[in-house]
Amino acid sequence: MAPALHALIVEDSEDDAALLVRELRRGGFEVTHTRVAAADQMTRALDTEQWDVVISDFSMPGFSGTEALKILRAKNDEIPFLYVSGTLGEETAVTALKSGAQDYLVKGKLRRLVPAIERELREVEARRERKRLDARIHQLQRFESIGRLAGGIAHDFNNVIGAILGWAEIGRQKLEEKHEACGPLQKIQDQAQRAAGLTRQLLAYARRQVLQPQNLDLNGLIRSTTSLLERVIGENVRIELALDSNLRPIWADGSQIEQVVMNLCLNSRDAMPQGGKIRIRTKEADIPEEVEAARPYFKAGKYILLGVSDTGMGMDAETLEHIFEPFFTTKEVGKGTGLGLATVYGIVKQHGGVVDVESAPGSGTDFKIYLLPGQGAAESLVKKTAEAARRGTETILVGEDDDGLREAASEMLRALGYKVILAKDGEEAMHIFEGAAEPIDLVVLDVVMPGMSGPAAFEQMTAIKPGLHAIFVTGYTTGSDLLSVAGRKDFVVLQKPFGASHLSHEIRRLLDRSAPSSSNPAGNS
Repeated sequence: MAPALHALIVEDSEDDAALLVRELRRGGFEVTHTRVAAADQMTRALDTEQWDVVISDFSMPGFSGTEALKILRAKNDEIPFLYVSGTLGEETAVTALKSGAQDYLVKGKLRRLVPAIERELREVEARRERKRLDARIHQLQRFESIGRLAGGIAHDFNNVIGAILGWAEIGRQKLEEKHEACGPLQKIQDQAQRAAGLTRQLLAYARRQVLQPQNLDLNGLIRSTTSLLERVIGENVRIELALDSNLRPIWADGSQIEQVVMNLCLNSRDAMPQGGKIRIRTKEADIPEEVEAARPYFKAGKYILLGVSDTGMGMDAETLEHIFEPFFTTKEVGKGTGLGLATVYGIVKQHGGVVDVESAPGSGTDFKIYLLPGQGAAESLVKKTAEAARRGTETILVGEDDDGLREAASEMLRALGYKVILAKDGEEAMHIFEGAAEPIDLVVLDVVMPGMSGPAAFEQMTAIKPGLHAIFVTGYTTGSDLLSVAGRKDFVVLQKPFGASHLSHEIRRLLDRSAPSSSNPAGNS
């Protein structure tokens, strides 16, 4: 099939213009063209149509090629401009090239016309591709900056929310079940949990979540998630599954990937207010090195593809530029937080995966999520259920630099029967431990503290008392924060904010693991 060429010919002679068109067609182009011979005609042509190339005579009655070049460059700096003239000398030609023309040819000697245009069209496409890549890299850098900001905000908010949640829970525990203050305290807890959900989404975008990856059956997770979605997604939206039955497991945190599936499906639902179809597919996929070279936000390798497409209204290029930014939304005020797709982006990136999206107005949207495969058989996904807080009598050292959280954690643990020693940073925690190592059964340490970090303090404590267990608490993690204790099995990590129930269960899990089988800590139930 002949390549199409839409040419604007600036020429006062119809015969010379016809010769140019004939030469282009002989060279294999399917040519459509318009001939202009005056400034106003050229301006209208540039304003009303998109052109692949401008071919201009140099000298015309009342209009010149130099003027034509100035008009073109004032409106567009990408369209190739070629002179074809019978009067163009070498010195004038050099001046023309310096002014922004791509080439010059002599009338009657048009053998170079087709090769010159082919060369310039390739150059134009290469420049456009470089611009697209530059724009993509700039977008990724912007995402990184926003992510660092979002992570810092979420970290500070988590400390505040954690204190609110802790004190509200403590207040409820001190009241009888039917006390009139229980209702307001429960509402405070509910709103704090809602705020915690927003910070978790920010942390997901910033890639600061604490992940618990495992070999995961993606197909099984999709089936269980969509069975829940069908109850809330609406009767006018149909979910269609096209899942590869021979799919290898993925290496991922199940709750996080479940969030990805939910957010993508809910986004698709919102794009189809009159109803439509969501298609979820899985298969094994490769990203070759040549694709990575052309699209630097891709990483070459073998992946498991999760695709979610819809028949919705689609998005234009401007919207696509911003969809993964937190708080960006095209919905009405109050109809969304703008964190759904930002969360998807952050989760996939933290898992070492790739996010790609294709969309156009009226043509729906297709999200492609590339996830890393696991090794070995898939493990069962166990979801945690809410349980009552568990009690104990052991001594616990709490190291936390946030005053509100430190006091709330102390009150929670004392209410559960534990003896509590407090430290405001890692160095103080270490000093206390050195002076009273034997009575301390477990330490609860913030990961990041001024001076000495929680992991660094724990390393020194276990040198004094081998077998000591720790709970590290963190508002967010960079992955490198816990490198010093990576591979050890004597600690767990809790993401802030957390309640007494979650904290108490992790404490008992660690203490009961190390206790003799014949013992049963007093009050443990």
